[in-house]
Amino acid sequence: MDKGKFYSGLFIMVGLVVLGLMIPRAVEKYRSYDRTVNVKGLCEKEVKADKVIWPIVYKVMSNDIQSIYSQTDDGNAVIVDFLRAGGISQDEITVSVPQISDKFANEYGGNDRTYRYIATNVVTVYTSDVDKVLALMSQQSDLLKKGIVTAANSWENPVEFKYEGLNDIKPQMIEEATKNAREAAQKFAKDSDSRLGKIRTATQGTFTIENRDSNTPYIKKVRVVTSVTYYLKN
Repeated sequence: MDKGKFYSGLFIMVGLVVLGLMIPRAVEKYRSYDRTVNVKGLCEKEVKADKVIWPIVYKVMSNDIQSIYSQTDDGNAVIVDFLRAGGISQDEITVSVPQISDKFANEYGGNDRTYRYIATNVVTVYTSDVDKVLALMSQQSDLLKKGIVTAANSWENPVEFKYEGLNDIKPQMIEEATKNAREAAQKFAKDSDSRLGKIRTATQGTFTIENRDSNTPYIKKVRVVTSVTYYLKN
C-alpha cells in the first residue's frame, strides 16, 4: 500500500471529523448574533436661558408729522434711560426706525381717523444678562408713569429667550442617556435569562430645546434620546 495515499486519506478523514464537530458550534455562535435587544435611553435637563431678545414696542399718534418724530425721539430717550439705569449697556440696545402709517392715505382706514399719523416704535434689548431683563420687565410701570405705554408681547415682536450653551452639556447628557439605555437592556437580559453582550449599533437622537412651560419661557428643557442595540448571550 502506498503510504503517501494512506496518510493523505487519514488526514482528510481527521479533518472531516474535526469540521463536523466544529460546525454545530459555529452555527450556534452565528445564530447568537441574531439575538439582540434594542433600547432607548432618555436624558432631560432643565437649564436657564443665556440670551434674551426683548423688543419694547410703543406707539405715538398725532396729526402733525413733526410732532410724531418729536414724540418718538422723546419716547426712545425715556426707554433708553430706563434700560441704562437697569444695568443694560448701550451696545446691547438697538433703536429701530419708526414705522409711520398715514390714515388719510389709506382708503381702507375706516371712519376712525382721530389721528392722521401713527408711529410704531421698537427699542430692542439683546443681552446675555437674563436676570437684568427679567427685573426690568417687572418694572415697566415706571415707563407708564412717564407716558410710555408699551404693547403686550405679540407674535410680531415676541420676547425670545434662547439657550446657546448646548455644546457644554452635550457630552454629559449623551453619557447619561447611554447609561440609561444600558440599564434598560440589562433589565431585559435578566428577565429573559440572558447576558448582555457588546453593542451592535448605537445612534444619537437630535437634541431638542423647549420652554419648560408657557409661564417661564426663560427656563428651558433640553432633551435627547439615544437608541442602542445590544447582543444577547446565553
